[in-house]
Amino acid sequence: MNPTRRLLDLFGVALPIVQAPMAGCDTPRLASAVAAAGGLGSLACAMRDADAIRAAVDAFRRDGDRPLNLNFFCHREPEADAARQAAWRAALAPYYAEFGLDADAPLPAASRRPFDEAACALVETLRPRVVSFHFGLPSPELFARVRAAGAAVIASATTVAEATHLAERGCDAVIAMGAEAGGHRGSFLVDDMTRQVGTFALVPQIVDAVDVPVIAAGGIADARGVAAAFALGAGAVQIGTAYLLCDEAQVSAPHRAALASATADGTAITNVFTGRPARSIVNRAVRELGPMSRTAPAFPLAAAALLPLRQSAEAQGSGDFSPLWSGQGAPLVRATSAARLTRALALGLPDASGLPKQ
Repeated sequence: MNPTRRLLDLFGVALPIVQAPMAGCDTPRLASAVAAAGGLGSLACAMRDADAIRAAVDAFRRDGDRPLNLNFFCHREPEADAARQAAWRAALAPYYAEFGLDADAPLPAASRRPFDEAACALVETLRPRVVSFHFGLPSPELFARVRAAGAAVIASATTVAEATHLAERGCDAVIAMGAEAGGHRGSFLVDDMTRQVGTFALVPQIVDAVDVPVIAAGGIADARGVAAAFALGAGAVQIGTAYLLCDEAQVSAPHRAALASATADGTAITNVFTGRPARSIVNRAVRELGPMSRTAPAFPLAAAALLPLRQSAEAQGSGDFSPLWSGQGAPLVRATSAARLTRALALGLPDASGLPKQ
């Protein structure tokens, strides 16, 4: 069976198009619209607590009983490092003064949660068709429980070694995440961001290295990119940035404006927003604090001290301190509805009609 047919059967969808889970930007309406058009809708769970996850899944299912992907982070909780936190707050102090903020005020708790016992119990209750992981995999015990709950499991890889690791540990498919992709890098075996591989070099190498289907991600924003991914052996594509300008996405006004005027060379991989490398449109925070800062605390602690600056700037209509997540394909993105975009992307599938050849 070809990889596309395997994924269509695995996900229970008509189109091999996966809407990327995008923490803070995706919505049940977005996932539902993609699912109704034949793709796989996704909800990011790392920034949602249990009640919010249940509410989002309920909202999605009110629009129909369609397959859904729930996405979780698998990072390790960072150890407390008071000296590094103090250094980061000192680096941000001039910006706090600029906005009239108290640089010594208590900070909110970090809002990204790793997959744990509670999250696994939630999966067992909600029983999504697909569960995807970022930053590696959970413990073998939790992984087995997810599989026992009936979910297909997929995860992100940024290198061939990471893809092999995932396939050997039982993933049903691997997301080949090229360097062009927006948002957090899915890396978990490598730290060196200067050696990350582009999508269209990475995909065929991972296809050759693993026996499971490969989902291409990174820089794919229109039907031409979809066609190229399939020509290189991908069985599906995962699309993120292109969905950010859809009517159903939850994107701030400064972020939308930045996406609408983005250039291919206007993004950078930076750790200043969360402490972990992620691709964002370059703004003041990236230029002046990074792109890669040795001072930023470990993920996700860096975000807490930056949040008051983000809120103050956004209140003035500025995205200077906001994580403007974006892939390098942003100049190809147009404002539209998620259903229309999904159908347009499907024109790049093997038979150019929305359904792959058997």
